[in-house]
Amino acid sequence: MKHLGVAPCLVGAVLLASCGAEQEPPPPMHPVGDMKETMDWVLDPAADVIWGFAGFVMTAEGTTDLAPKSEEDWAEVKHAAWVLAESGNLLMMPGLAKDNADWMEYSQGLTTMGNRLIEVAEAQDPDSLFEAGGHLYNICLACHQAYARELRQD
Repeated sequence: MKHLGVAPCLVGAVLLASCGAEQEPPPPMHPVGDMKETMDWVLDPAADVIWGFAGFVMTAEGTTDLAPKSEEDWAEVKHAAWVLAESGNLLMMPGLAKDNADWMEYSQGLTTMGNRLIEVAEAQDPDSLFEAGGHLYNICLACHQAYARELRQD
């Protein structure tokens, strides 16, 4: 008795699945705010949380460590990281995306860094938070250098 194997069964399953009714396209996405509002109300506050918990402040009175000190602090970092990760996706949305070239690369970099920051927050690693905050700054700076004139609306 011959065995047909898995491959013919898989081909048959794929063919059957492709015979189904065509799906309607999803409804179009429309941003609620413009780029300035998205930056001011979503991205900037989240990035400021990351940078506010990274590094040290040195004054005549001494050095202050900015690293998160409680579970609540780390939860705030994780929340901000999540907002940054999703914001990269938001920036690729029609109506906010500026082009399909560098803009998409910067936006994907923001999502990647946001995901890295989530991992850092879960590990509660202050040194990695400082390092990742620097990478976040570089991503933001590169995008702003390329697109800042296009983003200004005032």
